[in-house]
Amino acid sequence: MTDTVADKPAAGLDPTERIELLLRDLRSSRSGLTDREARRRLLSAGPNELRRRGGWTWPRQLARQFTHPLALLLWAAAGLAWAVGIEPVAIAVVVVILINAVFAFVQERHAERAVEALAAFLPPRAKVVRDNQVGVIDAVDLVPGDVLVIEEGDRISADARLIDGGVEVDLSTLTGESMPVYRAADLLDTQVPVQQARDLVFSGTTCTEGQARAVVFATGMHTELGRIAALSQRVERDESPLEKQVRRVAWLIAMISVVLGVAFLPIATFGAGLSFVNAVVFAVGLLVGNVPEGLLPVITLALAIGVRGLARRGAVVRRLSAVETLGSTDVICTDKTGTLTENRMRVTAIEPPRDDFALGRLASAIVLCNNARRAPDGTVAGDPTEVALLESAAELGQPVDTAERDQHRRRQFHFDPARKRMSTVDDRPDGQVISAKGAPETMLPLCHAELGAGGMTAPLTARRRDELASLVDAQARQGRRVLAVAERRLTPGEEIPTTREDAERDLVLLGLVAMVDPPRNEVAAAVADCHAAGIRIIVITGDHGLTATAIARQTGIVRGEPTVLNGTDLDRMTENELDALLTQTEELIFARSSPEAKLRIADALRATGHVVAMTGDGVNDAPALRRADIGVAMGRSGTDVAREAATMVLTDDNFATITAAVQAGRRVYDNIRKFIFYIFAHATPEIVPFLVFALSGGTIPLPLTVLQLLAFDVGTETLPALALGREPAEPGLMDRPPRKRDESVIQTPMLLRAWLFLGVLSAALAMAGFFYVLVRAGWHPGDPTGEGTPLNHAYRQATTMTFFGMVAGQIGTAFAARTDRASLRSIGVFSNPLLLWGIVFELALAAVIIYAPPLQDLLGTAALTPDMLALTAPFPVIVWGADEIRRWFLRRRDARGPLGPRDRDR
Repeated sequence: MTDTVADKPAAGLDPTERIELLLRDLRSSRSGLTDREARRRLLSAGPNELRRRGGWTWPRQLARQFTHPLALLLWAAAGLAWAVGIEPVAIAVVVVILINAVFAFVQERHAERAVEALAAFLPPRAKVVRDNQVGVIDAVDLVPGDVLVIEEGDRISADARLIDGGVEVDLSTLTGESMPVYRAADLLDTQVPVQQARDLVFSGTTCTEGQARAVVFATGMHTELGRIAALSQRVERDESPLEKQVRRVAWLIAMISVVLGVAFLPIATFGAGLSFVNAVVFAVGLLVGNVPEGLLPVITLALAIGVRGLARRGAVVRRLSAVETLGSTDVICTDKTGTLTENRMRVTAIEPPRDDFALGRLASAIVLCNNARRAPDGTVAGDPTEVALLESAAELGQPVDTAERDQHRRRQFHFDPARKRMSTVDDRPDGQVISAKGAPETMLPLCHAELGAGGMTAPLTARRRDELASLVDAQARQGRRVLAVAERRLTPGEEIPTTREDAERDLVLLGLVAMVDPPRNEVAAAVADCHAAGIRIIVITGDHGLTATAIARQTGIVRGEPTVLNGTDLDRMTENELDALLTQTEELIFARSSPEAKLRIADALRATGHVVAMTGDGVNDAPALRRADIGVAMGRSGTDVAREAATMVLTDDNFATITAAVQAGRRVYDNIRKFIFYIFAHATPEIVPFLVFALSGGTIPLPLTVLQLLAFDVGTETLPALALGREPAEPGLMDRPPRKRDESVIQTPMLLRAWLFLGVLSAALAMAGFFYVLVRAGWHPGDPTGEGTPLNHAYRQATTMTFFGMVAGQIGTAFAARTDRASLRSIGVFSNPLLLWGIVFELALAAVIIYAPPLQDLLGTAALTPDMLALTAPFPVIVWGADEIRRWFLRRRDARGPLGPRDRDR
């Protein structure tokens, strides 16, 4: 992360300047502020809290549901109906609008609470020095210039500069680093990025050990935590590919409907000689027939089913459309710790091999130079590395009594990230001993000898040092973290060292300890599935590049020599250079990544046309999680901030669950195409009756009323369409490459099959039933069929026959929609029981509409006779059979063509 003017807590204030200058600029002192001065500053600086931009958004979200293109089209239809006095039709259309709007609004009201979750990182109380006394105040009342008292276990309440003492701080919520870092007043860093300054502490982080005092230089939205909160709010979440496509299709349908209405209304009025009222009825029918009222609710319900299925597999999706987006994901940017690995350190090797005496000395030093603690119930708590070392010491037979250890500790030199080591001075039965551990490259130069068998020491020659360096490199290449452990025994009467330099000298090397956070067992198979599916995996982590590379190689993410970039390298790159790198380099690892780096990588990938899934668990990951197409947060180890900013939360923190979610997303997308085709196939039979009425100039009565059309669209269509969303995954689903971001869910072959093949066939069958009833009753073109005429009952039966004929054709379309090329027998007629139950419901509802007197009066239906029902019985088989023959011809053509087996089976 680069340190820019935007990173500064206030204009002209540099928290890394000399402490005397900082106190002057803050108009404070080492004894803090007076209470009166603090109250005055609170008025100007404002409360120490994170604020959310903007106000309520739900009115705008609700209004959007009523202004969707399909909704606008239905509003126009309702307005036309009301204008000419067809109130029942107008009311029915408005009811459909309300149902769709409420349904969509409810599923969108997953509130964006990322900033509120960030606020949870601020502790409610803070210890400060005011009026020369230490007191406890509400953290919200902290102001710049206050002096904080920080102790072990405290959540730090504001960004502050240490003025006395030293503390170990868990910065993982800000930086992603799993290791606590040491911060002290005497570690002066100037002109460095603020998060790297070793004398600064930050709001929202936790003191794990030590005690210090610090002067506050930033509060509220001016803190590093506030900066991330503001960055998260500035990142707008785009519509998913499916949302964009559905909206595009909605506008297309609206344009087609308006054009048809404008074109045919004059024809109906002047060419066909219809009255103005009948012409409006025709226009309303054309609009309603073109609008797939069930499209949005059915998509929403199908996505909700996908969400429930993913939840059972350990992936909680917070936005319904994300299910489909998962299916088009072609890049996964994954963290390392906890996602690819078990997030549990363990000792794997001790080099060189030792005898029991040497191992005992090594285990003793591991226990002494350690701050992990054993609870009364036997559990060990603390830093994961130190916990692993204590557990290893116990396995070596060393007694682990942390309470006794702390009682006999005389001095501690905390872990210093610059020196990469720590040391302690302890009382032992055989005298006082200095124990030290740290990175081999910093420890070995401080050692003059090595402990051998039986307690004998041998000098560390240049040759032996080279051998030890080779051992370290060999372990590092396997992704293991290596620590060197050493000691120095004080002679009787020797004073306890007061400085680190005096303590950490003339050490005797006890051994090298290699540790590893192992990869999860199931990750390698999941990575292989991703590669087979054409999904690229990029590791972005706050850890060291060498460790990340080893884990990536062990899990199969990289197979050659990857390009590894750290945060500084990325900061120096231009946008064009980053785009080129992401496009031309297949195997990439980004190490030591900052919040801006992850956000920038997500932006660059999306700008080059990729659909990106980004994992994260810390506060620092929130902006990138929001920007990615799919933000994936960890449910166990992740922060509330990450979970609120993400689209999907993994309850098991497992990378393999992402792969399962991608597979589920692809299946859901395929099924969405199936039921969209199913819904579109009914547009033709819905429009044809109104065209017949208009083009005949009214000599043929309206074969289907508008209310019957709405009953067909909203009532009988929904459950079978939803059942198509439960189709099982097709074989080879994860062998396909990811589809492109701009690939339309609705394509020309689908429309031709829906509108001009199955649609025309269903319309012809329904109209045949209509004319069968009228002609058998003695009707001739132009005969009156209105209320009170002899043919009125026959006319009502005829419109009912049209309605039921469309329902019968709908059943055949449902079976045809289950596959695009494969035969129905190959996937099993009964393999989707929900579809069978949906058809049963559809027939039951149609029976109620046809035979229940209240609905007969409302919808203008009449009971059908057995011969009429017998006429419609073959309709489903005719529709499905025609499509089965079409698919047979397609399979024969594909078998003779260049398509492979996978394409022929689709």
